[in-house]
Amino acid sequence: MPLSPPVARTAKHIRRVTYQGFEREDGLWDIEGELHDSKAHDMPRSRAPGQLRLAGEPIHHMWLRVTVNTDLVVQAIEASLDSHPLGGCPESLRGIQSMVGCSMGRGWRKAIQTNLGGITGCTHIRELLFNLATAAFQSLPAAFGTTGSEPPRHLNQCTGWDFNGDAVKEYYPQFYRRNAETAPAEPAAEQNQG
Repeated sequence: MPLSPPVARTAKHIRRVTYQGFEREDGLWDIEGELHDSKAHDMPRSRAPGQLRLAGEPIHHMWLRVTVNTDLVVQAIEASLDSHPLGGCPESLRGIQSMVGCSMGRGWRKAIQTNLGGITGCTHIRELLFNLATAAFQSLPAAFGTTGSEPPRHLNQCTGWDFNGDAVKEYYPQFYRRNAETAPAEPAAEQNQG
């Protein structure tokens, strides 16, 4: 177990989120996400007084399929709410098609907020969409590639891929930027004492 042993505690809520990436025969990519919320104990149903929601029974169970091209631009999107706690929840899917044409590159979260933010969308669908981009990056080999003078999108987005770091120096030396404050001084050029 990578974490330290916990103190005595009781499980209350369980959230499972999974993502999968699929290469399609037509050259596009399907990235799918699933979110499943449940309680670890029986609890009263909010929309059915006197009835119980059993432990493990989904409160939220939602699915997303986003089809992207190799440039990570959304070509199609589909969502399903198998379980939801409120009667109006399915209305949140009306605007989902506004994500078609958006790029999973920089600005993805802003596009989600612009198109599906607030009461226009669903908090949980937005959460799935936010991290769907990471699954897409991991699925598409081209996402880590570079064209010309532009660095791949993932560089300088975390400590491991710091432009000044060893990973960039090893895998993308053309984009390596030695930090002048921490780099050793350049050796002085030897003068020809002829």
